[in-house]
Amino acid sequence: MAFFRHKRNLYPLIAIASALLIMVFGLVMARTVACSYFLLGALAWVILFGCYKQALKALPLFILFGGVFTLIAYFSSEKNFDSALAMTNRFGAVFLAVMPGMSIQAVAMTRNLSQLHTPRGITLGMLITMSFIPVLRAEIKRVREAMKTRGAGSIFNPKIFYRAFLIPLVTRLVDISDTLALSIETRGFTLGKSKYTVYKKEVINVFDILYLLGLIAGVAFAVVL
Repeated sequence: MAFFRHKRNLYPLIAIASALLIMVFGLVMARTVACSYFLLGALAWVILFGCYKQALKALPLFILFGGVFTLIAYFSSEKNFDSALAMTNRFGAVFLAVMPGMSIQAVAMTRNLSQLHTPRGITLGMLITMSFIPVLRAEIKRVREAMKTRGAGSIFNPKIFYRAFLIPLVTRLVDISDTLALSIETRGFTLGKSKYTVYKKEVINVFDILYLLGLIAGVAFAVVL
């Protein structure tokens, strides 16, 4: 459990800003040992502020893909440690930057953008994009379960993949897109300049400020090192 756990996730735009800060710094300073220290500290920091579930999801992928590409960089550069370190830091920065973003709920981001009077096309696009990934994951799971029920065979068989997996999945996604379009229209979403209100506003609190200041301090400390 996070030490600084509070009733809601991080303020959406602060979570996005922190993700960009981590990624940019990690990619620019990837060849330094100070970058590794910063990424380790930032990992502890984001976990401390409630992103421990996201860390549990991202860390195994980082270990797998980061480890493979680090070994490739190490042996392809004639066992150059600096190249391996740079590759590890780059993958670490990318996966670590994903963690705050994964903590953002689509509805919270929509509220936040609406509060700032962002153009409705951008707000609606963000809502659809962030909502689509969980829907896609759920549909893939349903299609796989249907394949197992019918005894369709291995998904790695090209014919089975195309007929038993890909076609049902695409059909379901087309149906979902039609339903989504109707849902947006019936709920009064428009791309014009019509007036609107935000029922539940997103508010920055002291934990959000402390979280961002901690990351900035970590960047400054790593640069000084």
